[in-house]
Amino acid sequence: MSDRTRVALVTGGGSGVGAVSAKALAAAGFAVVVCGRRKEPLQEVVGDIERSGGRAASFVTDVSDAAQVDSLFSAVRTEFGRLDVLFNNAGGRIPNAPIDEIDTDDWEKILAVNLTGPFLCTRAAVGLMRSQEPGGGRIISNGSVSAQVPRPHTAAYASSKSGLTGLMRATTLDTRGSGVCCTQIDIGNAATDMSARMDVGVLQADGSVRSEPRFDPQHVADLVVHIARLPLEVNIPSVTIMATDMPFAGRG
Repeated sequence: MSDRTRVALVTGGGSGVGAVSAKALAAAGFAVVVCGRRKEPLQEVVGDIERSGGRAASFVTDVSDAAQVDSLFSAVRTEFGRLDVLFNNAGGRIPNAPIDEIDTDDWEKILAVNLTGPFLCTRAAVGLMRSQEPGGGRIISNGSVSAQVPRPHTAAYASSKSGLTGLMRATTLDTRGSGVCCTQIDIGNAATDMSARMDVGVLQADGSVRSEPRFDPQHVADLVVHIARLPLEVNIPSVTIMATDMPFAGRG
């Protein structure tokens, strides 16, 4: 393992899994860049990292905007010189609805954030990782158990996460031999604001509405750090982490 400081970029790094993971990566010795659409939460994460003795920077970025993503990666190259880990974490949801009631604007919105964003960041990261010296790096993407087993009335969200799986697998093929490793972490019910509705109750496959267990997102962050610290000669292509008793197989 090299003694040089390694650099990690976390998208959607101002809150939830992204914020916890950014702090965990910093605690593990990475210089951390966080990006997102809101300036204040990003600055709070940077402040927490710096007060703990780490190095961090933030950039306001909409990852679904190609020009903004290009500017972000140019800034990372200029300020840090390289990128060792990209955590494609930024994502969102739209209101659940039967497929024949999904608004096309909502469909395009969720694909832009959950699939186009990771594509743009992955494309830029691969270009940087291939050209830097030493070359290579890791691309870790925040998927969902919905990529494997959808919930009722989530065709748009499930499609975006299934598409992410295809993106990661195709990138793995396209970067073979270059030292770039891709991993998708499929997460089920990490306790963030996005999953708060699980406490109230969500629609189940049998038509009932029931609450579901959630788990501490620190466990996701610990997994991100474990993958990030692996030597590039070994990879974990996909892994699922979820609340033990949540509905999963068959969503029954």
